[in-house]
Amino acid sequence: MSKICQITGKRAMVGNNVSHSKRRTKRVFDANLFDRKFYWVEEDCWIRIKVSAAGLRLINKIGLDAALRRAAENGTLRKYTLL
Repeated sequence: MSKICQITGKRAMVGNNVSHSKRRTKRVFDANLFDRKFYWVEEDCWIRIKVSAAGLRLINKIGLDAALRRAAENGTLRKYTLL
């Protein structure tokens, strides 16, 4: 899968490198992504998610089940990777 957070939908952005002489060249700002395993209590299984730092904070704040439900509604979570 590409460099997209499955919880928040954050993805790589395109911008400019700006040198001291103000010369601009294209560059890519990648999302701060991690591959993490979570234990999903409601389904009694382990899942593997590619999640950003903001997605980890969201999971800590509202819980894994609510975050997965929200991601499925937004369309950012395409599949659960069961182990």
